[in-house]
Amino acid sequence: MLKESDILQASILIVDDQQANADLLLQLLNEAGYIQVSATNKPSEVFALHRKHHYDLILLDLQMPEMDGFQVIEGLKTHEADHYLPVIVLTAQPGHKLRALKAGAKDFISKPFDLVEVTTRIHNMLEVRLLYRKLADYNQMLELAVQERTAQLRESEARYRSLTELATDWYWEQDETGKFTKVSGPVLEMLGIRVEGFVEGHVEGDDAIDGVGWDAAEREALQARIAAREPFLDFIFSRLGADGSRRRFQVSGEPMFNRANRFIGYRGIGIELTRRDERRD
Repeated sequence: MLKESDILQASILIVDDQQANADLLLQLLNEAGYIQVSATNKPSEVFALHRKHHYDLILLDLQMPEMDGFQVIEGLKTHEADHYLPVIVLTAQPGHKLRALKAGAKDFISKPFDLVEVTTRIHNMLEVRLLYRKLADYNQMLELAVQERTAQLRESEARYRSLTELATDWYWEQDETGKFTKVSGPVLEMLGIRVEGFVEGHVEGDDAIDGVGWDAAEREALQARIAAREPFLDFIFSRLGADGSRRRFQVSGEPMFNRANRFIGYRGIGIELTRRDERRD
């Protein structure tokens, strides 16, 4: 929420070639409690002044020699970073009011000045302007927080992969079609999987699995889990080698989904129980 002090501390620039009008507005705003009010009678100076001070509000006379208020508005459009033009025009011409609003001004004050109208329109304009700025700042903070959280998640994902690769015999990822997209460790050799074009974690071509020696029921149960996009933990299956020896494997996996909750594949870890049993013996 905005405090009244926030509004009174807003920076205001008065642009009017008539010094009497500028002095009147300066006095009125000072008496109302505004503490950052300045004025210029040279419209060509407005752009440089606004780039330097980033005014919360510009009170702009429309009828000025050399450069009128409409030209100033067009020039300000190219300098305003947040695309919000903080301008109230000052005019005695009724037809200029609508034209100024269409040009980008946010409000108008009629001449000759009605003091209550002046203070009310300025206060309302500044309240909207400062709330708009607070919203922009909040959105920026939120975006930075999302970026920071995304970086943390990516770092956590990298640590997870590193730890799983160290603690297991292999780590793998497959896309939604079942093709391997990442393999760490001798999973292809251990499972008897032949992959064409597997280079640096990427697959081109079809995966071919040698079905010789595998327990059909175990293979079918595991493939059913994957087809149903279910996670599995410590699933054990085996393969009978040509020499009659049996190799046992233990695998765990989980489905992966993107932010839109669309299935994008599987990832998992595995160990060969046979080799670990042999090392223990």
